[in-house]
Amino acid sequence: MRLKDYLKSKIGTIFLNIIALIVLSIFLLSIGNEFESVSIIVFSWIIILFIYLAIAYRKRKDYFEIIEKCVSNIDKKYLISEVVEVPPFIEAEPYYYLLKKSSKSMREEINKEKSRLKDYKEYIEQWIHEVKTPISLIKLIEENNRTTKSSAILMQLEEIDRYVEQALFYARSEDVNKDYLVKEISLQDCVNSVITRNKQGFILNNIDICIDNIDKTVYCDSKWLEFILNQIIVNAIKYRNNKNPKVKVYVCSIKNGIKLIVEDNGIGIPRDELERVFEKGFTGNAGRLNSKSTGIGLYLCKKLCDKLGLLIDIESEIDSYTKVIITFPIGSFVMKLTTQKC
Repeated sequence: MRLKDYLKSKIGTIFLNIIALIVLSIFLLSIGNEFESVSIIVFSWIIILFIYLAIAYRKRKDYFEIIEKCVSNIDKKYLISEVVEVPPFIEAEPYYYLLKKSSKSMREEINKEKSRLKDYKEYIEQWIHEVKTPISLIKLIEENNRTTKSSAILMQLEEIDRYVEQALFYARSEDVNKDYLVKEISLQDCVNSVITRNKQGFILNNIDICIDNIDKTVYCDSKWLEFILNQIIVNAIKYRNNKNPKVKVYVCSIKNGIKLIVEDNGIGIPRDELERVFEKGFTGNAGRLNSKSTGIGLYLCKKLCDKLGLLIDIESEIDSYTKVIITFPIGSFVMKLTTQKC
């Protein structure tokens, strides 16, 4: 609160005091009081008025500084009315109590919305679990009754299953902390599981897969890590180079952790798009050429990595390569490190 603004708000009070002081001075002089006596009264009046305004300004300034400090320290700003005290000046009290009523009403609306979203999320999760059952049955039937079209059908079923799984993980992405179990896991097992899931895509598109030096152990949630890796592998298949396509998965140890790298020799990503690939809904030029792109996969990868305490980055050159790098920090996340440098 600036002094200039405060004085502007008190201009009426100051003007009224000046008029009263002039009237009083004229009256005192007209009844025979000496000019020196009247001057002392006028001076005293001005000093008292100045002290009053200074004290009132200071009280307001201190109060608003406390409010600003509370606002900066509280995560949920709409709860400010619950942590600030009643203002020390009477004219602000009605606004204070109106703010409390408004805050209470807003919290009730937020709780209603949370309850509605919770019900919707539970329905989506239940629906996804239900629909995954017939997808698995169709896969089993197709694998037991092979035809010339079986590989293509199984690949499309895997695509459907991936989108269904993506919807499930998207619904759960806000509550990762409640739905993951961090423990010691094998990177090799996670990678092999994801490669096996996408075997039809590798076979039908004649993609060579190279897995090297991934016999490392990290601390993470295997389910969430496999989902992240699956999104990356699927992108490597989708945006492959039609001439001798290759995907390489390998681990590189660094001073402060482990880097898991998924590298392909696909169409690449333009340099000006690299900073936006993790944005929600961003598909880029490659995505516009591929109508199946949703711009959700890498967004979820980034979001889940942030929740899990992992780092994810992308390096790429057009028509040359794309590297997706997941870094597992040292300490509670990494159990085995070597001195090998990238």
